Amino acid sequence: MTPSELYLPGDRKRGRFMRMDAASILKRFYFLERALIISQSAWLPAIARFGVKTTLPRFTWQNAMTADALRNRVFELRYPNRLMEVNRDAPLVDLYSESINAPNAAAFILSLARVYKPALLDGYRAYLEQADELADGPTIRFLRISAGERQEQIQILEGFAQKMLEAAPDEQAVAEKWVAALAERLAQTGGVRLEAPQAGEYATDLPGRTPFALAQVAARDPRFHLCRYYWPDIVVEDYPYGSGLKLQLRSAISHVNEAWAVETGGAILYAFAGQLGWAFIYDAARWTYDEARHTRMGYERLRQWGFEPGEIPLGSYIYDSAAGQDEIYRLGMLHYFETKNIGKKTGRAREFASYEDKVSQHDMDFDWADETIHAHYGRRWHEALREMYPERIPPVDDVHRRCDELVADEVARASEADREDIVRVAEAMIEKAARIAQSSGEEKVW
Repeated sequence: MTPSELYLPGDRKRGRFMRMDAASILKRFYFLERALIISQSAWLPAIARFGVKTTLPRFTWQNAMTADALRNRVFELRYPNRLMEVNRDAPLVDLYSESINAPNAAAFILSLARVYKPALLDGYRAYLEQADELADGPTIRFLRISAGERQEQIQILEGFAQKMLEAAPDEQAVAEKWVAALAERLAQTGGVRLEAPQAGEYATDLPGRTPFALAQVAARDPRFHLCRYYWPDIVVEDYPYGSGLKLQLRSAISHVNEAWAVETGGAILYAFAGQLGWAFIYDAARWTYDEARHTRMGYERLRQWGFEPGEIPLGSYIYDSAAGQDEIYRLGMLHYFETKNIGKKTGRAREFASYEDKVSQHDMDFDWADETIHAHYGRRWHEALREMYPERIPPVDDVHRRCDELVADEVARASEADREDIVRVAEAMIEKAARIAQSSGEEKVW
């Protein structure tokens, strides 16, 4: 044979994927992540357990970071084509989208822990085993990070699911049947792998499947002191916001009660994902995660000061005030009530510094930075919706006025029993705080 008829060997592992092969696989991963981002957000208002409600947004934000990296990598590999279509991945994407129709919250969390997250982790690991560092190094980096996050998520979610089922044992059989059916359906599609899912009719029914409806009244963890209004100044005329020790308490209570903002962030992500698309989903996932961090800030401060969950009032009146309203008012609530007091946060941070309460100062300082971002989110996405639906979406000032009215109506429903209850709880907290402060030898701080 002549040299022109000879070829050097090139059948190596590095040649496993061509550019378009990789793009096709990564596109599939993106749509699976996107489906879980939406379902995890939608379920937040209906999840009672505090740890789950405030941890799941972190996982959703991690998922969003991965999905965004996947999406951008697909665009790079397919340049100049920027279409993202499900196409032959539909059987698998549809199954991931079914996650939202779980029969109850425990079944939803259990399905994440035992079916959806492990399958995605398997897919990521399979890709990493085959990918070439020289050709596809950018993908390898973010998928390695994501695989580590999935491993942690699975472990934490499994623990959450067990605690939720222990608290509601009557839901266990339904949850386990749901998860078993999902696992069987997943196996019929071939699972999350490097090859396209198998198309066809699937024999497995999904027992307990319940078409999803957003919770209009927020679920609350019964280990807290449950109430509608979480501090007397909301419903008792002339009750002071307070300074010193009282301001430290009031600020922490405000933070822990940003649970309503966590739920609202999830609700609007679910409500507008289809209309506003990926850029909105990405922003809303971060927004919701930020609110979850703020909620944990208040909880951690109160616990460090010595308060038990049962002593901490956890209300729901802001979330509940938007029940039955167009979801634009939930977006308005989050934009308006979470940002109208931005100017006060720096002043309060300075007050906490004067008390030598560095933790409250620290939390308020970072909260301020987050809220300035959120003000941009709210304005941006309200304007986008108004441009799309000018007849349906009122101007932003009208939305904010309506939000004020809805919350005022909810406050006006407070009964004398509501007022007496929250005054009693607040005064007990203030009295306990004073004892702690005195025992620490400090006049102002603990």
